[in-house]
Amino acid sequence: MGVSSRTAAAVHALTFLAHRHDEGLQSSATIAESLESNPVVVRRVLGLLREAGIVTATEGAGGGWRLARPADSITLLDVFTSVEDDTPVLPTHAHPPSRSCVIGRHMESYLAEEFAAAQRALADRLATRTIADTLREVRRREAAS
Repeated sequence: MGVSSRTAAAVHALTFLAHRHDEGLQSSATIAESLESNPVVVRRVLGLLREAGIVTATEGAGGGWRLARPADSITLLDVFTSVEDDTPVLPTHAHPPSRSCVIGRHMESYLAEEFAAAQRALADRLATRTIADTLREVRRREAAS
């Protein structure tokens, strides 16, 4: 469950696809414009989402991307686990601390427990939010601005 910018890009792209759902397939270039990114980067992220069954793609002229499932069935946790690796969100020490120090002997196990609890809380939160929720919130913010 490592953290990179892939999750943000994936949520953005999926929300864009949900917003443009009635307009049909969306090209990587069009999605990349919204992200102010490169279409190759967008294709890489969407490729991970395709492997997870979240989006589908049609290749060739007139091709593009679309959601494979309804936006209200795609949680942010689905997105996160589809595009991130299994690296902990909050890793512990890069190398084992000193066993000759009272702090060093216990800090790694203590932090492992605390960080695992924080990671579970993150997963629990992301599991309660969907792409449809994200689109509703974006539209609410747009209406308020």
